[in-house]
Amino acid sequence: MKRGGGWFRFLTLVVGYGFLYVPIACLMVFSFNDSTLMTSWSGFSLRWYAELFQDQALLSAAKLSLAIATLTATAAVAVGTWAGYVLARMGRFRGFGLYIGMLSAPLVMPEVVLGISLLLMFVEMSKVFGWPDGNGMFTIWVGHVTLCTAYVAVIIQSRVRDLDRSLEEAALDLGASPLRVFFQITLPLIAPALLAAWLLSFTLSLDDVVVASFLSGPGYTTLPLEVFSRVRLGLKPEINALATLFMVAVGIVVVAVNRMQIQAAKRAG
Repeated sequence: MKRGGGWFRFLTLVVGYGFLYVPIACLMVFSFNDSTLMTSWSGFSLRWYAELFQDQALLSAAKLSLAIATLTATAAVAVGTWAGYVLARMGRFRGFGLYIGMLSAPLVMPEVVLGISLLLMFVEMSKVFGWPDGNGMFTIWVGHVTLCTAYVAVIIQSRVRDLDRSLEEAALDLGASPLRVFFQITLPLIAPALLAAWLLSFTLSLDDVVVASFLSGPGYTTLPLEVFSRVRLGLKPEINALATLFMVAVGIVVVAVNRMQIQAAKRAG
């Protein structure tokens, strides 16, 4: 029974990993395909990597998406950390129901509704205040921060609730101000959660299509929107090349972060 159960677990593991990573492996292999067809192999070539760096529209969209994702992740972590800390530490207060409802709304609200709501808000602001003057990077950034802050707050709230409060209470007893305790005690303790929240926000922003489609304007097309706009005309393998470069970059970052965490754990131990 144990041997049979072991084979079943092994088979489940292989199928699960295959389901996740075989499509990615196929994409990476076909990024070196010389054929103009994305599914027909005709020989090894770096042709599509060369053409990728000549495609200014695709490169501009990638740069814009990376810039927005970086700014979004940073702002969402800054705002969501305070929001999650309030949920975990402040208990119930007047307006608590409204506060948690507004904070959690992006988690349950369809992105189409969020995109339309923000679009109408920016249109009315433009009429009343004359700003913002059309949709662009700023409007996309605001939409993505609104979406990602809720996810950050949930992650930080869960981590702060699991903390041992004795360290914070000891610092307060020794005369440290609550703000100093937060920055010197709490933040270092929740650093892994902050990193996880930042990476999740970065990924959500980089991958978003729905909100960006409502809030983008002329000259501000993100990478997902550029890719979807090309689907109607037929995708070229240079999309595979771009996706491969992204995945290699992400893999390097993940490995580097894991090594840093392992080294930090060894030093702490």
